[in-house]
Amino acid sequence: MPLHLTKCAVGCDSLEALRSGEKRWIMTREDGKRAYRHRTRYLPKRALEIEDGGSLYWIIKSQLVARQAVLGFEMMTEGAASFTLIHLNPDIIPLLPLPRKFHQGWRYMEAEDAPADLADSGKGAEAMPPALLQELRALGLM
Repeated sequence: MPLHLTKCAVGCDSLEALRSGEKRWIMTREDGKRAYRHRTRYLPKRALEIEDGGSLYWIIKSQLVARQAVLGFEMMTEGAASFTLIHLNPDIIPLLPLPRKFHQGWRYMEAEDAPADLADSGKGAEAMPPALLQELRALGLM
């Protein structure tokens, strides 16, 4: 099973803000795939497990709300500084909201702990307001 990452979407207060903020950073890689490159300080030690079908799950307002498939990692240096670029599929997939505390950097998440995609939750779920989805999930109805 793939390993995933969770990360707080700093400065984003909605899924739409995440989408619009990423648009300007989407590029075409050497292999022809389009990717959003997210900068982070360190390369995950378990990067190979993540590249094998893992995703980066975004936390907005203390909720896991979306994910993007991880395409790979790229080590970079600028002068004396080094960092890692996480290459993500530009398609942002909404999720059934799942409470998650804020944290700095990224954290690992096992596949069995990952929330379901919103599209897999039944007809009409994607049209529901996020607050309603959160309440239905808290009541155990979704």
